[in-house]
Amino acid sequence: MVIFTAAGITDVLDGYMARRENKVTMLGQCLDPIADKLLVSAVILLLVYSKQIDGLTLFPAVIILLREVAVSGLREFLAGVRVSVPVSQLAKWKTVIQMFALGFLIVGHYSPDAIPATLIGDIGLWIAGALTVFTAWDYWRASERHFNS
Repeated sequence: MVIFTAAGITDVLDGYMARRENKVTMLGQCLDPIADKLLVSAVILLLVYSKQIDGLTLFPAVIILLREVAVSGLREFLAGVRVSVPVSQLAKWKTVIQMFALGFLIVGHYSPDAIPATLIGDIGLWIAGALTVFTAWDYWRASERHFNS
């Protein structure tokens, strides 16, 4: 949980500092979404493996994983036709909710009895899953007109 939280915090700080100092690089723009997707995907897969994510909560987990792959493909396609799709505010909120949900699920049954970490994580993952569908649709709409170009 500590490593996951540190990775999330450093990701946010890195982006903030790069924009504030006007030091946004092409390499950073390329690697940041890849690192985010790898972190989220690895944690989801490990939580499924350890049964911290199971039952119906597998549904939003799978949707999140599928969206990560689909959006990566769409971004690669759009880069090929020289079209940039900036990250929407909704996608940023999805990521924040997703990270909090995964953090609670990492703690899971090891949380103090007063904190229902698994329940909070499950609810958060469902919310992130719903937002995932909306943000994936946004990316699809932004790229759709370029498919026949």
